[in-house]
Amino acid sequence: MELSAQHKEAQKIFREFVKQNITPTAAECDRVQETPMDLIKTIADEGYLGALVPEQYGGKGMDPLSWGLLCEEVGHESASLLSLLTVHSMVIQAIVKWGTEGQKNKWLPRLATGETIGGFGLTEIKTGSDARNAKTVATLKEDYTSDEKTSSKDEGTAQFYVLNGRKRWISFGQVASLFIILGQLDEKPTAFLVERESEGFSTEAISGMMGFKSAMLAELRMDDCIIPGENMVGRPGFGFSHVIGAALDQGRFCIAWGSLGIAQGCVDACLSYTNEREQFGVSIKEHQLIQEMIADMITQTSAARMLCLNAASLKAKGDPSLIMETSMAKYFASRAAVKIAGDAVQIHGANGCSDQYPVERYFRDAKIMEIIEGSNQMQQIIISRYGYQKYQMSKMQEGKK
Repeated sequence: MELSAQHKEAQKIFREFVKQNITPTAAECDRVQETPMDLIKTIADEGYLGALVPEQYGGKGMDPLSWGLLCEEVGHESASLLSLLTVHSMVIQAIVKWGTEGQKNKWLPRLATGETIGGFGLTEIKTGSDARNAKTVATLKEDYTSDEKTSSKDEGTAQFYVLNGRKRWISFGQVASLFIILGQLDEKPTAFLVERESEGFSTEAISGMMGFKSAMLAELRMDDCIIPGENMVGRPGFGFSHVIGAALDQGRFCIAWGSLGIAQGCVDACLSYTNEREQFGVSIKEHQLIQEMIADMITQTSAARMLCLNAASLKAKGDPSLIMETSMAKYFASRAAVKIAGDAVQIHGANGCSDQYPVERYFRDAKIMEIIEGSNQMQQIIISRYGYQKYQMSKMQEGKK
């Protein structure tokens, strides 16, 4: 799975961009729990927010492997900024796959340039892994007349939806301007595009998180929030299985590659540290127990990379096994990142517990990777069911012979 010359060049460009624009402020952003809008604009101006937007709508139309390499490089330095790429691309994926032509023409060019920042509203205060049973409720209204500003009224459309509910732990919810929201319409999971300026919509910042400190998390509040009829994505009842499902598949792909970035960041930091740090009269790289941990870290990182490369290859081909292989990549890479980050802190000793060294941040961020875009326990259930399905299919095929 050697990278082509084209992908090696892309990787070099991504790495240099991250080194110049993200690395210098990553630790400080983590401390102040904020990402400067100037940095988001820099990422947007480079075209990275539009990486997955088709070229016909003003994006780069980036291939899956290049996208994965970008996510790795960003994750290597800032998991918080990786979450911006993740949720933004999830909104793009939902619109590209399930949006109407009107929704594509309206939103994709804006998402491509960063004029609009996408947010993903799924998790609720009492609803996490069981997301299809979200408690946010949407009600159809055909006689709403009190707000002359709504786009639907301007276009002569009388149909509206009123949303009521809360969404929590939303990455970049403090600054995003367009959210995919899952709600129940007549007890059918349904996805909606909700604009920040919508009547009845507000956000409240969340701070004090263990990791992803500069991801500018927020709680989204919808209190009789008015949504134009044309902002429904897909059909009623298709919101979770199709629209949100497509977004989550994209999100897991990003998180798999971002977890690989954290793991590689830990390996790089430990190789440098053990080469310089001395104990008992020699550099600590000479101690066999250190060598054992380094060997495990390198091996697990290499294995995670192979799974991520495989997922990218299948994604490029449109292979239906992509969904399961991406789940496995996300599951393995995030677990590996947690183990590797833990060993990295151990190798650094007390220094590893200080925010003066990046492994402290890697350790906190790695744990979040095991939870977001489908917890690892959910991935275990999905993967094991897939294994049993393949087993049953093989037995049926044997029976036919």
